[in-house]
Order: sequence, then structure tokens, then C-alpha cells
Amino acid sequence: MRESRPNLLLITVDQMRGDCLSLLGHPVVETPNLDQLARRGVLFRNAYTSTPSCVPARAAIFTGMSPRSHGRVGYQDKVPWNYEHTLPGELAKAGYHTQCVGKMHVEPARNLLGFHNVVLHDGYLHHNRFKHANAVTESHDSCDDYLPWLRERAGAGADLTDLGLDCNASTVARPWHLPESLHPTNWVVTQSIDFLRRRDPRKPFFLWSSFVRPHPPFDPPQAYWDRYVGADFPDPVVGEWASQEDPERSGLNPVTGAGIVPRTRLRRAMAAYYALINHIDDQLGRLMNALEEYGVLDNTVILFTSDHGELLGDHHLFRKALPYEGSAKVPLILADPGGKLGLRQGTAVEAVAELRDIMPTLLACAGADIPSGVDGASLLRAEELAQAGSWRPYIHGEHAYGAQSQHYLTDGRQKYIWFSQTGEEQLFDLENDPQELRNAAGEAAYAASVAAWRERLVRELDGREEGYVEAGGLVVGRMSRTCLSHIL
Repeated sequence: MRESRPNLLLITVDQMRGDCLSLLGHPVVETPNLDQLARRGVLFRNAYTSTPSCVPARAAIFTGMSPRSHGRVGYQDKVPWNYEHTLPGELAKAGYHTQCVGKMHVEPARNLLGFHNVVLHDGYLHHNRFKHANAVTESHDSCDDYLPWLRERAGAGADLTDLGLDCNASTVARPWHLPESLHPTNWVVTQSIDFLRRRDPRKPFFLWSSFVRPHPPFDPPQAYWDRYVGADFPDPVVGEWASQEDPERSGLNPVTGAGIVPRTRLRRAMAAYYALINHIDDQLGRLMNALEEYGVLDNTVILFTSDHGELLGDHHLFRKALPYEGSAKVPLILADPGGKLGLRQGTAVEAVAELRDIMPTLLACAGADIPSGVDGASLLRAEELAQAGSWRPYIHGEHAYGAQSQHYLTDGRQKYIWFSQTGEEQLFDLENDPQELRNAAGEAAYAASVAAWRERLVRELDGREEGYVEAGGLVVGRMSRTCLSHIL
């Protein structure tokens, strides 16, 4: 019956590593509210983003498609979003009241993508901030909803750049300088709670609470900064295959993607990153309290994830886009506080999942039809299908990234990486080497595995417009593209 359909709450954060959950034994970060969601649902231990940067990752969430289908195989701004079927659009057609609060990162910025309403804060996007290259309607001052809200409370001159931190850097940090209630993380929850007040009570709702943090700037409120800045936590892992030197001193660049960063600066950045996650978790506790106060918690299915991770110094690398665990593996929790879905609450699923699975999962929860173009699969039966041998055997991911453009395949037990511009191969035995310290691609004991994974990648890339495959083999040096031609 229509009135028995659950409400749906999708919570996404930006740039949170899959290992940053205290229930997974992280040595420092505290996530009690996320731990509780996992207790009341299912944790997917092997969840990945196929294309680990903001725009293509969100395309997967919105459309349920693989990169090959949605066409965004790297990061490129200002490419219009014209998809026929989207998650909020299908839910709106199914009778849901749909609302997004926070980050969308679509084109144009105010594109509703099927939502009835969007309260927008994409964070600092360079293409929206460049004053010399934007129409008024696309400038950040015109399209953002958080900034005017902030200026009403903190003064007309307040801006996102007041702390002096670059909004895409991973190595510089300092505490938030204004009252905690004015932080963008608090704002997302404040606006999400306000939606609960003014939603249409005749309809089930779909609310997407979309946080910009822990994506830089690394600016946690003072209380969280104090909690982590002096904490004892392990240094980043560095594989034996990684560059051990930094002759160009790239690590001194505050917006570096690689290099050896001065130790004190690096550890402050790590502390701030963990502090931002703890801050989000506490605010999620505030949102859960509001759901309970409005009497809807036990009739709301909650899905939590991140668009991609953060390398945070692993292998002397930073930011995202590369296929290593810190960047490509994401947290994924499907919670059912009211027990309406029949999930085995408090369990963990090993089946490999991907962001494209979110759309069919939530549509299945709503009893809505899943469009034929969706490549993902509902996670409601993932464990059952995996045990029967009929779940996907692996996922394919990729990212156009200049000289480091690459494709990867993983089943959660092994990961194969092929760098398309150089032909370099890597194989990581994730069961025995979860930190990817040893590249086993050149070892005789893994030769058969490398060959099998290479053949799978050939099948994945056969027929691609870039020409990655010829005569049944991979071709090195083909120009990678951030977007495929069918969406340009």
C-alpha cells in the first residue's frame, strides 16, 4: 500500500575513506552514530567508486549506470547533465516528495535532476568562483544557498576562503573560526531538519543530505581540532612500489597530489581530516534525533556512503582519482531502523558493491520500477546472490588522469590496475596485503592471476571509442578522455 512505503534518506559525504569507521577498528577516528546505523542494518565491506572523483561518482549515484554508460570517465566540469532517468526523478514519479540539501555538482548548478527542490551548497568549485568566466546565473554568489545564509549571520563580507585554505588541498589545516553552528556540516543538517518540518505529510519522502566535508578545506570546529590534533595515530602506509623520493619537492605545494609533505604539516592535515569525520558523525546524531522527534525514524531506510576517498599521504599520494584503496574504496551502510526490509541487522556483506547500486537499491525499497538502462543491482539481495554465485564477479573502474590515466578491476580479494598511457600493471592481493604494500604483478606465483585479470579488462574495454583494444590485446598510449562522446 502507498502509505506503507518507507521514507528514504540518502546521506553522502565527500572524500571519506572506506576505512574511517570506528567499527572497522580505525585506530583514532570516532563514528558512533555510523556504527549504530551499521548495527541497525548492513555494512558493505567491499564498496567502491568506479571513477573516484566528484562528478563521475555522482553520475553513478544519480543514474545507476557504469562509467561507460553515463559517459563521465574522468573529471570535467560544465558538461550538461541530460539523463533521461535519475534517482530523484524516478522517486518523484513514484509519488515521493524529493529534496536535496547540500552538494549536487551538476551542470547547470541549479539543475534539479528530478528533485522537487534543492537547497544547494557545492562547496568551492573553481568554475563557479572564477569571476572572469561565468554568467551571473552560474556564479557562486548567485547559485549557492549556504553563502547568503552565512553572510546573514557572520557578516556581509564572509566567504568560503576566509581561512586561507585552498578548497582542493589535502596538506594544510586549521580550525574553523566561526561558531560551530555556522559550519557547512551543521548547515546541511539544519536544512535537512527544516525539510522534515515542511515536507508534504501525505507522501513518503526522499531526502538526500549531501555533505561537502571531509573534502578540503580541512577546517574542523575547534572542539574537534583539539580532540585530534595531539592524538597518536599511525603514519600513512607507503608501498615498496611507491616513489620514495621527491626531487622536485612537490610535497611543499599545499595543493599537491604527490610528494613528501613535512611531517608536522601532514599530521595536522590527517588530524583535521579525522576531526571533520567525527564532526559529521555527531551531526548525523542530531539528524537521527530529529527523525525520531518527527516520528519517522522507524519508517525511514537510510543509506550512507561517500563519493570517493582520500589518499591522505598513502604511498606519498594525496587527493583522489587513483584506484588505490584510500581513494577508490568507500564506506557503504544500508540501515533499516524499523526492520521493514527483512535485512539481517548488524551483519557485514563481502560482495563487491559500487555507487551504481544505490539507485536500484532505493528504488527497490520504494517499490518503484528500475529503468532498463540501470547497470547497478539492488543491494537488498547482494549477500544471497553472492552466496549463490550469481552476484557480479568484479567491478571495473577507471579514471582519465593524464599520464596516470588508468583502469582497475577488483572483486574485493584482488585488484588489478592497468595504466593506459604507460602499460604498467599492478596486482594487489587484498586478502593478504590490504594496504597494497607489494605489487605482485611481476611475481611468478601471480602470473596466472594477472593474465586472467588482463583478459577480463580486454573484454571490458573492447569496442571503446578510445581504441584501448586491438587484436584481442590492450593498446598502450591511446588518448584518454574525461567524457565519452555520447554525452558531449
